[in-house]
Amino acid sequence: MKTRARNLPVHVVLVLVGAVMAVPLVYAVISGFKSTDELSRNPIGLPESWVTSNYTDILGSGSFWRLVGSSTFIAIGTTVLVVAVSALAAFSFARFAFRGREFFFTLFTMGLMFPFAVAALPLFLLLRYLGLLDNPLGVILPQAAFGLPMTIIILRGFFREIPGELEEAATLDGCSPLGFFWRVLLPMARPALGTVSVLAVVTSWNNFFLPLLVFTDSTWWTVPIGVQQFQGQYSAEYARVFAYLVLAMVPALAFYSVAERQLVGGLTAGATKG
Repeated sequence: MKTRARNLPVHVVLVLVGAVMAVPLVYAVISGFKSTDELSRNPIGLPESWVTSNYTDILGSGSFWRLVGSSTFIAIGTTVLVVAVSALAAFSFARFAFRGREFFFTLFTMGLMFPFAVAALPLFLLLRYLGLLDNPLGVILPQAAFGLPMTIIILRGFFREIPGELEEAATLDGCSPLGFFWRVLLPMARPALGTVSVLAVVTSWNNFFLPLLVFTDSTWWTVPIGVQQFQGQYSAEYARVFAYLVLAMVPALAFYSVAERQLVGGLTAGATKG
């Protein structure tokens, strides 16, 4: 009983936080099943008649699925690039001793303090010079670059925890440093790789400003841009806007629900190593 009493404040806080996060989502889902007129008359209660066409019309639209496909392609491309480059960089920072190692690592960590908005204008000019506007690479490459600092920091911590004896044994067996990295280090760092991959996917999926800066043609618009455009087109039809917002969130929520255990497990493993 004493233990339950001590844990009661924690449970209350968790319930309140969960309610703050869940109530707006539930409200949006229910509102999407109403007509705009009913939503104005009855904004809080359940629908009098469930209008499923708000959802089915969007799901039957090819433009919505094009947005989803574009966001998925960009997220996968960004994740593959940032994880591959960061893994090699973190391996160098963690397993090799060279002059200036800590200085260069500090430069990478300083990237966490560099806001994207400051780089918007020079980045736009650079992408225009390189001909990467209205090109998915114009989003993938900058997203990967801005994702490097955090990814390198996380992977370096995991790579440094791998016992040096394993590397010595692999070297005695004729394994090169790159072979040790590929055959031993990466398989052992799967929790860390899974963690940074989830973070990269979610960050890319939610990115709004960079795709808006790069894409003027609707061919490569992503889901956040699609939400903005839909809100502008149907600004008076609140119920349809709620339905669109819910459907736009579903892919990210579904991915997170699947990858949640990997994300939490990877962060926990990194926190408990020492």
